[in-house]
Amino acid sequence: MSADNHSSHGSYRSYLIGFALSVVLTIIPFWVVLGEVEISTAAAIAIIFGLGAVQIMVHVHYFLHVTIKAESGWQVMSMAFTAILLVIVLSGSVWVMTHLDENMMPAHEQIDRVRNLP
Repeated sequence: MSADNHSSHGSYRSYLIGFALSVVLTIIPFWVVLGEVEISTAAAIAIIFGLGAVQIMVHVHYFLHVTIKAESGWQVMSMAFTAILLVIVLSGSVWVMTHLDENMMPAHEQIDRVRNLP
């Protein structure tokens, strides 16, 4: 039985579509950061995290072949679980980065006080 006739495997075309989408969804955030695009930090973070979330879903669909139709809806629970984990990881990452930024970076006044010590 060939891979094209088996329902659990994707075709060569679907792998190419998944690969092309993955490349595009990777290049755009790199362009936003390295291309010195004039947007706010919040917008840049939203673009990066949003496209990252879309890329995870592209990988799950095109490479792991998780669809709504297959196996009487059992894979719907897999998609829901993936989405829940995605929200937890993304929100946790933003929370940790914000917490570290607020608590690890010294204020300018503290730096000046340390420099002016006798």
